[in-house]
Amino acid sequence: MRSGICFIVGAGEFTCRGLKPARGDLLLAADGGYEALHAQGLSPHLVIGDMDSLCFTPPQGMSVLRFPRHKDETDMALAIRLAQGMGFRKFRLYGATGGRQDHFQANLQLLSALARSRYDARIVAPNFTVYAIAAGTLQLRDLHRGQTVSVFCAGDEALGVTLRGLAYEITNARLTGDNPLGVSNQAAGETTRISVRRGTLLVFVMRQGCAD
Repeated sequence: MRSGICFIVGAGEFTCRGLKPARGDLLLAADGGYEALHAQGLSPHLVIGDMDSLCFTPPQGMSVLRFPRHKDETDMALAIRLAQGMGFRKFRLYGATGGRQDHFQANLQLLSALARSRYDARIVAPNFTVYAIAAGTLQLRDLHRGQTVSVFCAGDEALGVTLRGLAYEITNARLTGDNPLGVSNQAAGETTRISVRRGTLLVFVMRQGCAD
């Protein structure tokens, strides 16, 4: 098991917020994500994918793992699987939103699957961060009063949902995949705790000034 963080950058909307790989971390470019890293002067340890969204060839000497275009897994999924095989337990997914909405949905499914397998993972986007919780608790300590937090069920139902430190709190509630009851809640300016006894939740935390 690796103690570091695996940062994976896809070809979607990019932000460098929190993207500070340290010794022991792994930085992967999923196909066109290499362009965003190149623009920031960052070199990934590996470029992985079918290279269908990359506008230029990585420089000679760059490690590249190329897959055929006709495949079952997305480039982001391939990068996650590779890092899992290397023993990483923490994932930060960048370039996972915007552009094609079907790819964003696919990345939300990957995030949910990571949570269900007890990985520490989140999607970092320019205007928000997405967390996933599966039969557990998420604690957020750095939110500002009024900051928008939306909680959704990922799947048919989520049982035993409890929200604390938000404007609208619930205890041991049931959320379903066809009723967005948890949309547009607000942080109360204290530690926020979101827990679920059974099922999976997706938690969207909007950045200040990006609530609408």
